[in-house]
Order: sequence, then structure tokens, then C-alpha cells
Amino acid sequence: METVERIEPARLEDLPEAISDVVAELSAAAAKLGHALNPQTAANLAGLVRIMNTYYSNLIEGHNTRPRDIARAIDGNFDNDEARRNLQIEAAAHVRVQSEIDAMALENRLPEPASVDFILWLHREFYRDAAPEMLRIQGAGTEFMMQPGTWRSQSEHDVAVGRHQPPSSARVEAFMTYFAERYRFERLGKAARITAIPAAHHRFNYIHPFPDGNGRVSRLMSHAMAHLAGIGAHGLWSVSRGLARGLIGPGDYKRMMDHADMPRQGDLDGRGNLSQRALNEYVLWFLQVCLDQVTFMTGLFEIETLAQRMRHLVERSEQLKPEAARLLEEALIRGQFDRGEVPRITGLPERTARRVFNDVIAAGLLASDTPKGPVSLRFPFDTLDVLFPRLFPEI
Repeated sequence: METVERIEPARLEDLPEAISDVVAELSAAAAKLGHALNPQTAANLAGLVRIMNTYYSNLIEGHNTRPRDIARAIDGNFDNDEARRNLQIEAAAHVRVQSEIDAMALENRLPEPASVDFILWLHREFYRDAAPEMLRIQGAGTEFMMQPGTWRSQSEHDVAVGRHQPPSSARVEAFMTYFAERYRFERLGKAARITAIPAAHHRFNYIHPFPDGNGRVSRLMSHAMAHLAGIGAHGLWSVSRGLARGLIGPGDYKRMMDHADMPRQGDLDGRGNLSQRALNEYVLWFLQVCLDQVTFMTGLFEIETLAQRMRHLVERSEQLKPEAARLLEEALIRGQFDRGEVPRITGLPERTARRVFNDVIAAGLLASDTPKGPVSLRFPFDTLDVLFPRLFPEI
């Protein structure tokens, strides 16, 4: 019988100095990310990050869905072409599930991210609105309909992932029960929680518990784990961007995942079935990717730098008057402001100030939840190349 200990070592019991150092750097960098932003501004930026996360998660799966098409899908505007529409449905689902994870974290109701119930919920919610053709799984001589939120359970669900043969379907439930226990955060300190994120990410995919969707679920699980480990920074960074880009190049992720599949290499390579050395190297790489992304996003969201980019955006615009920059900076700093404050903020007579304000509204840079309510910043896609350079390779 396949023993559940096949995934050992599941965690790093002793932290090498290099990993301890990057854990400390990552904790400090995540605490700094967005700390000067108004909560309302941070929340609106987190919405943009969810689109970014979805774009790169799709890219890892080989699905190049443009950020603009993801935004349209969120608004319920789907393409007439079936293949593109299905990709949009997947993208909208990813944004919706990550938004719920972020809300759970904000309201301190996020459950154990590696728990059986949470992982099944992630899969079920991701595929909630999927068309039947998106659930149809075809393999070597087999075809079946995947049931969202259900483990692999039949022999026809068994699959090889590259050179790796995951546990048989009959043993998935036992493996995932063991997985949930080994990665339970309740009894772990902060450093152990942080190093558990990459380890759990690999071991989840090693088990490959679902017929399809494992990569997406593992990245959403990692996002939730980052929140509960105290490095989520209010949803202002994304591990998917780092995994898709790597440290050296896009091939890093697959190469390092394969590397961590390595069996134990002799008596000096830990005591588990898999290589302790390979797991250490994978964890270090993964955490360096996370640090790289937190550092990158800190530079984009630094308040003075962002204010400068907003001024540059206004200067380049043929539609906006120079005073529009004052409105954008006010919203950046305060999160939102009342419409009656526009003349004071711009320093213009009321009628002229209103025209400037209406131009900013028309450009989509300020908006409110109600027709006469306070306005806050928005980030239209045609402004992202100026406001957030290199966030996406394409818009």
C-alpha cells in the first residue's frame, strides 16, 4: 500500500542560514509594502493585483488571456468565441475566489489554508460557473466529467505529471488528510509558516489531488497561506507573477518543481522518501521569488513615486487640465474625498473646478459607489503603462 509518508520531508525542521535570512527579509519587506497607503487606496490597488495574479496564473497554464479581457469578464462582458469566452470564465472565477480569500483575511475569518475543507472549497468555487466542456477530462483512452470539489477517486483519474507519478486515486483522500495535518498553521510560528508555503505548494502538486485545476488551486492556497503567515500585505502582491517569470527566466518554475520531486540521495539527505536538500533548494528559490515580487510591488506602490506618475499621466493627457493632478493626489493620500471639496482641492472657481472634476471622472480615474458619494481612485487599463510600468507585459 502507498504510505502517506511518501511526501516526507513535508517541512523544514532546521532552517539553513540562507533560508532564515530570506524569511527575515521577506517579513520586513511585506510589512513595509503599502503601509503608507490609505486603506481605501490599498483596497482599490488590491483589485488590480487580483487581475495581475489571474493573468500570470493563466499564463502558467499556457492560457494567454489579456488583462483587458479579464477586466471585461469581471464586468460580465464575455467574448462570442467559445474558446476565448471559456478562458474569460476561468479568469473571472480566479478573481472572484481570490477576492473572497482577501475578504476573509481582512475580516480575520480565513480558515486553515491547507485544510481539506478549504482546499475542496477552492476547487469547487473555481469551477462553479464552468461550462460542461471545461469539466470534460480527456486522457489516454479515457474521458470523464470532473466533479468540482471532489478528489481524484477512480482508476481512470490516475495520471502522470511529466516524469512524476502521483499517488493513485484510491489513496488521494488519505494523502490529503495527512497533508492537512502536516501543514496546519495553528501550531507553527511565523518563520515555520512562511517556509511551509513553498513546501506545501510543491507537495500539493506532488499529490495532484484533482483531475484538473491543481496548479490554480495550489496558487490560491499559497495566496491564502501568505495572508495567514503575516506576509500577505493586504493582497498587494502576487506569487503567480513571480512563478511565471522566475528569477532567471520563465522555465524556472517547472524546473524547480521537478527538482523538488527528487528521491532522497543517500543517508546524508534527510530521513524521508524525498530529498531534503532538493526541498531546501526549492524553498529558498520560492521565497526569493516572493521577496522579488514584494520588492517590485513596493516600488510601484510607493506613495511619492505613484503621485509623480499621476502627475506625469496628467501632463501627457490632452483631456485633463493640470489641476486634475491635485484631485488624484488627494484621493491617493486620503483614500476618498467628497465632491463638494473639489474647488478647494484644485484652487479653482467652482464652475471651472467642476469641469476639471468631470474630465477626471470621464477618464475613469476617479469614481464612487453611488452617484453623489465620495470618490476614490480607479486605474483604467489605458493608464497602466504609465502608472504601473512593467506590471503586465501586455495590456
